Amino acid sequence: MQLSQLLARLLALVILLSPALASADAPKFTRTQDLIYGRKYGTALTFDEFKPEKPNGRGVIFIVSGGWFSSHEAINPGFLSPVLDHGYTVFAVVHGSQPKFIIPECQQDLHRAVRFIRHNAKDYGIDPDHIGVYGASAGGHLTLSLVTQGGPGDSKAKDPVDRDSSAVQAAVAFFPPTDFLNYGKPGEDAVGVGILKDFKSAFGPAADTPELRQSYGKLISPIYHVHAGMAPTLIIHGDADKLVPIQQAQLFIDKCKELNSPAKLITKPGKGHGWPDIGNDLKDVAEWFDQNLSAK
Repeated sequence: MQLSQLLARLLALVILLSPALASADAPKFTRTQDLIYGRKYGTALTFDEFKPEKPNGRGVIFIVSGGWFSSHEAINPGFLSPVLDHGYTVFAVVHGSQPKFIIPECQQDLHRAVRFIRHNAKDYGIDPDHIGVYGASAGGHLTLSLVTQGGPGDSKAKDPVDRDSSAVQAAVAFFPPTDFLNYGKPGEDAVGVGILKDFKSAFGPAADTPELRQSYGKLISPIYHVHAGMAPTLIIHGDADKLVPIQQAQLFIDKCKELNSPAKLITKPGKGHGWPDIGNDLKDVAEWFDQNLSAK
């Protein structure tokens, strides 16, 4: 196993399987596992649906990802519980993982997942026009990729799912990378090099030369796709994070303000890349969706 793959697996487990996030109470939801939202190269892309006792008719997608590695066993209901408690039906989406799949392919999976869930919204009992998304670390990066690049499907697509929009209506990202070309300071290249050298396989061959890294970095960095009228976005980030500097969150928030797109940053003093009591911050996630996913 490559070092980047091992680190990605460990990061996913630290973020998503922390004992502090485990729910000690009896389940207050029903779980349907391994629903298929797409296929590629003979591999099924799946999500688990979590239905609360008293659904409010709105859906939220949780992106299961750490280091752009995603797996079914990393789905932790404890990380979903506060959102479920507010009545949201939650879809825990697993995407294709590095090193087999690189970041743009992970992004494509998430667009497909949103389209599939929206297309089948009636079956899940949710409003297709009010869908939220959240994630942490790489999951946060993919969340912001949806916020900045989600949009109309192909009206001529053979598959009717691909005709639906991949836009989301509210989002929350924990400590997300946002600009791989200015990572921690202006001009700092992290496209599979520097701080993120151990995750090179997630970036693929484009990480091999400075010229390719420049063009590729703009393609995969959410900040270069910020535009007016995006979904309201909340970022929660520790100011002692050494893997994803809080500067990444600040750059994104500043760009949103510049373009008059609603965004907010909650800074966690002294916190690094994840923290043991992160479960306490999930109430802010649920409240953000309450404020921004209300039927209009």
